[in-house]
Amino acid sequence: MIIRELLAKDNATIEQIIRECLIEFGGNRAGLAWEDESLSHLSDYYNQVGRAYWVIEQDGKVVGGCGIAEFNGSNEVCELQKMYLSRHARGTGIAASLLDTALIFARLHYKQCYIETLSNMHAANRFYVKHGFKPLDAPLAGSEHFACDAWYIINFIN
Repeated sequence: MIIRELLAKDNATIEQIIRECLIEFGGNRAGLAWEDESLSHLSDYYNQVGRAYWVIEQDGKVVGGCGIAEFNGSNEVCELQKMYLSRHARGTGIAASLLDTALIFARLHYKQCYIETLSNMHAANRFYVKHGFKPLDAPLAGSEHFACDAWYIINFIN
């Protein structure tokens, strides 16, 4: 397993993984990542200060990824974005390594990390809580993904 930064050559593969996961969980609809303009060119979107996206490679194939970017223009709050793994990569423990990589980066640039997801993604929701995210009763102001119905935040101690 290798965790590395996203390259332009990975764009189509990670988009396919994200779209397959969204379809699997009923997320192929308005108000979710499904409609994000950046989805087809994530390497461009994350190639900015305070942003990064990592992919997991297994046996030479990209099997998932996640990103960090500022939330709603904030200098203090970032968002864990587009954390998706292909079906065969789930349950292997690699998601924890991927999240650790993202949170190390987030701590260097932000005071809090926010995530929004779907409540029917049960394993993902348990995963975020297990890794220190606290549930919120509502989304943070400025959220673009109005169809999400589960929100979490983690505070970094600096």
